Amino acid sequence: MGTPYNQTSSNRSELKSFEGRILPNQNEDPEDQGLTFDLTTIENRISRRKLLGMFGIGAGSVALAACAPNAPTGPSTASSSQASSAAPASSSTSSTEATSNTLTEMNTETAGPYPGDGSNGPDVLEQVGVERSDIRSSIGGGATASGIPLKLKMNIIDMVNGNAPMSGAAVYIWHCDASGGYSMYSSGLEDETYLRGVQVTDEDGSVDFTTIIPGCYEGRWPHIHFEVFSSVDDITDASNAILTSQIALPAAVCSEVYETDNYADSVVPFSHITLETDNVFSDGWEQQTPEMSGDTLAGYSAKLNAPIDTTTSNSGGGAAPNIGGGPGESSGPGGPGGRPPADMPTPPSQ
Repeated sequence: MGTPYNQTSSNRSELKSFEGRILPNQNEDPEDQGLTFDLTTIENRISRRKLLGMFGIGAGSVALAACAPNAPTGPSTASSSQASSAAPASSSTSSTEATSNTLTEMNTETAGPYPGDGSNGPDVLEQVGVERSDIRSSIGGGATASGIPLKLKMNIIDMVNGNAPMSGAAVYIWHCDASGGYSMYSSGLEDETYLRGVQVTDEDGSVDFTTIIPGCYEGRWPHIHFEVFSSVDDITDASNAILTSQIALPAAVCSEVYETDNYADSVVPFSHITLETDNVFSDGWEQQTPEMSGDTLAGYSAKLNAPIDTTTSNSGGGAAPNIGGGPGESSGPGGPGGRPPADMPTPPSQ
C-alpha cells in the first residue's frame, strides 16, 4: 500500500482521481486503495442508481466496478464513468440471485413399472443395508451386476431456500442391468436387489453412487430412475417422495458402451429408439442429461444437478400398474414405462 498523499492547493489539480474523488494513495491504482475507499465508492454508486432511476435510467447501466483491475487511473472522471457504465449489470448481482434466475425445477417423471419402492409390491427400501454407495451387488450377498463402471454424483438443490444444497435428503436410484433386466422383477432376478440403493446427501447436497452403465431394452431410451425424499426416515413410504424423475444417458456414451461384450442385448433396442421418440424424454431431456467423462476401459463419471421446489407437489411416481408400451402404444396409469425386457412379469394393480 502506498503512502497517503498530502493534498495541498498547489498540487491538487495534478492528483489522480477516480469518479471525482482524489485517490488517497497516489502511488496505487483505484482497486488498491483499501476497503474504506471501495465501500465509499459502492455507497456513492448506490445513491447514483437511485437518482438515475428517478429519470427512468436503468440501474443495470451502473455497475459496481470499483475493484476492476482495468479501471482508469487518470484524472479524467468522464472516462471512469464511461467504463463504469459499460460494465455488465450482473457484476452487482450475487451468485445466489443469478442462480435463482436461471434454475428451473427438475422434470418429474413416472417411476415406471419396476420401482421396488413398495408402490406396486416389491420393496427394497425396507431392507437393512439399502443405504449404500456401491449398488452393483445384491444387498446381503447374491448376484453382482456386470458392466462398464459408472460413478454417479447427484447434487440436490433446494430452490425454496435460495438454491442452497439440500442436506439430509435421501436419494434412491434404480435401473436395469446390462441385459435390460430389473432386479426384484425380471425372471430369475426376483430374489436379487442389485442396482438399487439409497444415499443421504451431505452438507453440500451431494450423493455418490457406484454402479454400471444401464443397458437398453425395447421402447425406452437408456435411463436411471431416482426418487428424492426429505429424509431417510421417509423412504419407507413411496408417497413421501418430493421428486420422482429419470436420468437420460448421453447417446455418445451409450454407443461406445453397447459395443462391448456385456451389452450385446442392448444393440438392437438402442437402434430402434431416439430421445425424440422416447415416451418419457420426448418433451425435453437437457436438464436430465448428466455431464459425463471417461471411456469403456476406465469407466465413466457422471454429474447431475437436481433442483427441487418443495412447495410444488410431486407429480411423478405412481408406478404403472400395467406395463407401459413403447412409442405409439398405450400405457397404464402412472405414466409410460416403455416395453419391458423379455420375461418381465406384470406388476400387480394398485
